[in-house]
Amino acid sequence: MYCAHLIVPLCTQMIHEMKEEGIFRRSELLLGRDTMERMAQKRVILFGVGGVGSWCAESLVRSGIRHLTIVDSDRVSITNINRQLMATTETVGRVKVEALRERLLTINPSADIMAMQKIFNEETAEEFDLGSYDYIIDAIDSLKDKALLILMACQTGARFFSSMGAALKLDPTRIQVTEFWKVKGDPLARALRNRFKREKRFPAKKFLCVYSDELLTNVGSPAEDSEEPTSFHKAQTNGSLAHITGIFGFTLSGLVVQDISSQGAD
Repeated sequence: MYCAHLIVPLCTQMIHEMKEEGIFRRSELLLGRDTMERMAQKRVILFGVGGVGSWCAESLVRSGIRHLTIVDSDRVSITNINRQLMATTETVGRVKVEALRERLLTINPSADIMAMQKIFNEETAEEFDLGSYDYIIDAIDSLKDKALLILMACQTGARFFSSMGAALKLDPTRIQVTEFWKVKGDPLARALRNRFKREKRFPAKKFLCVYSDELLTNVGSPAEDSEEPTSFHKAQTNGSLAHITGIFGFTLSGLVVQDISSQGAD
């Protein structure tokens, strides 16, 4: 005789598996079953779930990534709504990673999403066990913390992708991907390279960056009560738009998917 307490979880699991198969049917048509199976096994950690990182997380889960850790210490503010996926008038004040995790699980309830409300810095860096991941994605704003993540991620066996500055951009056609040392026209990349040269500490391997060589200026005046921190020692908060931050985030996700897909071509 079957026990009811065993049947119910089994049925729930079967329903989730059937749903998951349906969710990724179109992806499998393009990528193939082998790639989708590899995608489901990969472990990804994403640092920063703001304008760039939130869209990256969404695309990763929709593409078939099941094991995703999202890291960010902030809460949703009213000024996030114009460009961050989980930021709405209903989520203002909530912890960003928790609001985003809730959203991601509505896409794939079977996904393993770990939300970490933490800052990545010198004091916390060892808590993240970077070597246990297959992919590390950087969408951090802080220059100091970003530089540290780059150095540490490049010492692991994980594939590492990084976003440069997405603020003060308007033209989506100027968004590009290239190796870090070849990025041109981006102040954040320049500041990072200068920091590495000054400290004589350099990334142990090459890595790809998403960037744009466009650099506009703010036209409007920032509100006096703006609660957003400035990025990499800028004197003011810079304007940014959803279509730019979204493309940056989707491109980062695309690099992961493309890399996993290429592994089957060997």
